[in-house]
Amino acid sequence: MTDANKTHAYKRIMVIDDNQIDRYIAEKTIKKYHFSEEVVPLESAVDALEQLSALSDKMEELPEIILLDINMPEMSGFEFLEKYAELPDTVTKKCIIVMLTTSLNEDDRMVAEKNPYIHQFLNKPLNEETLKKIRLVK
Repeated sequence: MTDANKTHAYKRIMVIDDNQIDRYIAEKTIKKYHFSEEVVPLESAVDALEQLSALSDKMEELPEIILLDINMPEMSGFEFLEKYAELPDTVTKKCIIVMLTTSLNEDDRMVAEKNPYIHQFLNKPLNEETLKKIRLVK
């Protein structure tokens, strides 16, 4: 079966992570398991907000899933969520945010679980099992 014949769970996934290796692993894993047709890797939460804002009137171009890291310079995942809440409903109702992090801090987990935009809190690395958990959100 060629890649063109494989079905994908999602059309577009955005990966927001300042770590180049983690973005690379996420992209390769998503493609390997045909989880999404397209991966949009971004190293900055600020860039992600700008891109989401620019796409707010283009529903078909918005990512269905956003994989969000917590610990990033310039803007953390939690700071991203504060700004994300200000985006139009067209964005916040379409995108499912999964916090994907190395943080083992229970406070981070509790804060994330209280946020209405976070659908799951999962630990890195992204792998087949993690993708199965994310797929259940659909």
